[in-house]
Amino acid sequence: MLKQKVSVLIVDDSASVRQILTAILSEDPEIEVMAAASDPFVAAKRLSEALPDVIILDIEMPRMDGMTFLRKIMAQRPIPVIICSTLTEQGSNLMFEAFEAGAVDILPKPRIDTRQALLESSARLREAVKLAARSTVRPRAARRPVEKKLTADVIMPPPVENRSKPETERIVCIGASTGGTESLRDVLEALPRDCPPILIVQHMPQGFTKAFASRLNSLCEISVKEAEDGEPVLQGCAYIAPGGRHMLLQRVGVRYRIAIKDGPPVSRHRPSVDVLFRSAAQYAGRNALGVIMTGMGDDGARGLLEMRKLGATTRAQDEESCVVFGMPKEAIACGAAEKIVPLSRIPKEIMLWHSAGQGVLAS
Repeated sequence: MLKQKVSVLIVDDSASVRQILTAILSEDPEIEVMAAASDPFVAAKRLSEALPDVIILDIEMPRMDGMTFLRKIMAQRPIPVIICSTLTEQGSNLMFEAFEAGAVDILPKPRIDTRQALLESSARLREAVKLAARSTVRPRAARRPVEKKLTADVIMPPPVENRSKPETERIVCIGASTGGTESLRDVLEALPRDCPPILIVQHMPQGFTKAFASRLNSLCEISVKEAEDGEPVLQGCAYIAPGGRHMLLQRVGVRYRIAIKDGPPVSRHRPSVDVLFRSAAQYAGRNALGVIMTGMGDDGARGLLEMRKLGATTRAQDEESCVVFGMPKEAIACGAAEKIVPLSRIPKEIMLWHSAGQGVLAS
């Protein structure tokens, strides 16, 4: 029996973009482009003839914008939709609206300025399509990776086990992907100003994270900002990894600071949760709490296991409260999560753990 390919409908008003996306996806033997439409009206006609597994949708189009079309799809016949757009920080509000309307992922249009950039964006696009298809209720065969999947070893060496860390200020590291924008809001809005410092990797394209952090900062009691290279880590603050770059925790004496680094994608993501979690395992050990939340794929599972092995406390979001139970599921499967909790419980877990640590430091 032949393996069923992931069928894709591309909706973009640019003929050149349609050609590029079609060429990229057609290189993967597990994907087929069933059609490419120049606008939502043409796409609607195609949908009346056959339903794809995944739709790749632009935002800015004539006659009907992509956001309106996305809402119509989700209201009439939900299909996994990936937004592929050139919108950056200026259009970040549309990104938040797209997630709220039901988009499973948002990607920048493939970069063709260099061969390496094209290879990286092509790999990310193909991976996103296959993961989006697997997010439906329809059973799908396990994907066969085409591109090499790198680990955090390309950014920093594995942490050394059995090396004790002195008790210092406690720090929280959180990883999230699909569904994370709204879930992180729920967590951060519930935290008081005296919460421990929090480092966050949310899979998000370059140009969106600064606006995302600013939005959260306007809603939360704690301070939320896009992380900067070399800045100290302070209590009552949450730091969002900048899109397109890795974020690591570093230690100077008993103090922490942030390092922002370039490098290849890890677990096919940049920023990568695995990179953040590994750095927390190395430099914080038992002084850290790792939390893995809703998202596709397995980024963060290995890093969370490394944190647990070096004495950190670890938590995973439960399936019922996840938008996509991918990353937490992988972390639970490999034994990385000490405890599985619903989204509503995560803020309390953070503060209980923080209070316990203050008792240790005072003794």
